Amino acid sequence: MTLRTEDSGITGAKIVIFIIRTKYFKKNFMKYVDFERFFSQKRLNRYVMACYGDKRKAMTLYRYNLRLSQEMFTVICCFEVSLRNAIDSELVPQLGPEWLKDSVMPGGIFTLPYLSETHEKIFKRYEKLNKNGLYSHSKLLASLDFFTWKYMFSPVQYNQTKQVLLNVFPNKQKSSKGNQINRQFIYNELDKINSLRNRIAHHEPICFRTGQDVIYTDYVIKELAKIQTLFSWMGIDGKSMLFGLDHVQKVCDKIDGLRY
Repeated sequence: MTLRTEDSGITGAKIVIFIIRTKYFKKNFMKYVDFERFFSQKRLNRYVMACYGDKRKAMTLYRYNLRLSQEMFTVICCFEVSLRNAIDSELVPQLGPEWLKDSVMPGGIFTLPYLSETHEKIFKRYEKLNKNGLYSHSKLLASLDFFTWKYMFSPVQYNQTKQVLLNVFPNKQKSSKGNQINRQFIYNELDKINSLRNRIAHHEPICFRTGQDVIYTDYVIKELAKIQTLFSWMGIDGKSMLFGLDHVQKVCDKIDGLRY
């Protein structure tokens, strides 16, 4: 490989990396026909439309969407673990150290007929762990998904857990006439985060405007800001927690750069 040492404003090391990467991707970049064969024409059409028919750019957008999904899922996972642990810390003193298991036993707080979905989710996880001799409260806690923790803020679950779960957010904004920061508000915010989590888990794109073949990252940035706000309301420094993990804005900038 021959390198020129022109005054380009880039260090020699960076020139080497740039040339190696450029040659590597030219050699290894998959042809669109193969890319389409693996991911399907129907799936890729949105990306091609968003890139005005430029198939090479569409492949890049597809890859960036995967990276954005990876980045955002990491953030959501950190929030999910923090939320469930905060809920557990609030409920152990109120309901006992085995409150999750006890909640689905006869007479438990989640055995009401209209809580069958919550009951089934917790009981199935408990049964599986217990059958394999692996049960512990912490394992049962960790086995449950975001759906379970979101629904802790729905009306019946909230009442059944002694209406204490807003204490999970001790620094939450005070309610005003036009903006009630209450149980319903928290539920709605968690529901939106859960919807994004599910879109990522089901391999749906998160780089488009809803219902349109148009590149749009504002939605993801807003959800990231929402998570940061909820972290702060929980008394957690979200930026410090996600240090070295949160590259969402950088990936969004790359995606936005494909608009033109």
